[in-house]
Amino acid sequence: MVVLAVIGLILAGAAWYFRAPIAGYTAAGTSYSAHVACSCRYIGGRDLEDCRKDKLAGMELVTLSEDTEAKSVTARFPLLSSDTATYREGYGCVLEPWNG
Repeated sequence: MVVLAVIGLILAGAAWYFRAPIAGYTAAGTSYSAHVACSCRYIGGRDLEDCRKDKLAGMELVTLSEDTEAKSVTARFPLLSSDTATYREGYGCVLEPWNG
């Protein structure tokens, strides 16, 4: 039991120490995924399920959802980051402004 507590403290310490890079990578991953999936869906005309195949290796934890009425796709990394790209006529898929 003590060993598990020590391992948990080490993992928590590592996560805290590397929090800035982790936040950067998750933000980049969700914004990239939202933009690519939005382009695939609303410019390429493909189904969102088919667009999920276009995710890069290492992005398995990023989930995609769409709002067909708003013509937008949201990408989420659990508990850390979320970004939305919206299709706008004449501009293509545009990321929503960051609030970070």
